[in-house]
Amino acid sequence: MKNKGFTLIELLVVIAIIGILSAVVLASLNTARSKGNDAAIQSDLSTIQTQAEIYYGGAGSNSYGTQTWTNTTAVACSAGVFSDTTVGKALAGAYAANGSTSGNVGCAAGGTTYVVAAKLTSSSNYWCVDSTGTAKIESGSVPSSAISACP
Repeated sequence: MKNKGFTLIELLVVIAIIGILSAVVLASLNTARSKGNDAAIQSDLSTIQTQAEIYYGGAGSNSYGTQTWTNTTAVACSAGVFSDTTVGKALAGAYAANGSTSGNVGCAAGGTTYVVAAKLTSSSNYWCVDSTGTAKIESGSVPSSAISACP
């Protein structure tokens, strides 16, 4: 009589292959997740650019207001243009997308200028937008001292 079934070696080989394939898939998903978070940060800061112009011409009466440079938390950006509800939600979204870590989002406004910077999750760089229409990647971390425009 012949026994039918798999040997222990065959089962272990199949389990090992499945483990290797799942590790490759999970590594790819982490990369995709980081890129998705970066896209969310860039979208949130683009929203801020658009809403800031609406604020400037409306409630701001040709001013972005005054907000001293802060990069502690997103809610610390709360004066001038950053008091706008839509801008506040976009700041909170960028802050959440990059891990809600203190120092990952910074903002400042000074009358006719504003700047917002947020750390990207896939690199050590940050995304910066300002009142001149600039939107670009900057190397390094979010600035820790006052800036009035993207470098």
